Amino acid sequence: MYDDNHYPTDIREYLYKILVIGDLGTGKTSIIKRYVHNIFSINYKSTIGVDFALKVIQWSPDTVVRMQLWDIAGQEKFSGLTRVYYKEAVAALVVYDVTRPKTFEAVPKWKADLDSKVSLPGGEPIPAILLANKTDLHEDPNAGLDPQEMDKFCEEHGFLKWFGTSAKDNSNIDDAARFLLEEIMNKEAEHAHQQAQDTTDRVQLNQPRAKEGCC
Repeated sequence: MYDDNHYPTDIREYLYKILVIGDLGTGKTSIIKRYVHNIFSINYKSTIGVDFALKVIQWSPDTVVRMQLWDIAGQEKFSGLTRVYYKEAVAALVVYDVTRPKTFEAVPKWKADLDSKVSLPGGEPIPAILLANKTDLHEDPNAGLDPQEMDKFCEEHGFLKWFGTSAKDNSNIDDAARFLLEEIMNKEAEHAHQQAQDTTDRVQLNQPRAKEGCC
């Protein structure tokens, strides 16, 4: 609905909690700072515990989305605290450093920990994408990123997609976030549709049956 000045009067607002996880020093904070504030610095200190950032997006003329990005410290990995941090998250970015193979080796553990501690209302894993970060440190941005191997890895470990990213060069960060947000919105629509269908089914089941007539 729009008023006389053609502005929407019914604004739908959504707040989504997004986790940003991965080993220490993979660039999680830099990715968030670049995405939310469009800034980059080489002097960020390691996150201790958890940090927050908020990105507000005008998704459509009548829809505003607030993405609450949770920057989980790398040293918190697989600890009991992550269950608290993960609570109510609807999606995740898992980050590794393309120049440090051990951070890639840790990705399956991060994903398994994530899947064991948070899920969607229907019980399925929350949407997650993989960010191969710091591509700017290679002369060839695609060095070490074989598309077929990366696609296979994502399929095997339950990632929707992967992106080679650089917070310094601002490469693919917006694209990755938009892809994830589109997936979140699709899941939201599916959940709303399923709830409506369940309500309809319950109403039909509870309707009294017509009495059979007698001769």
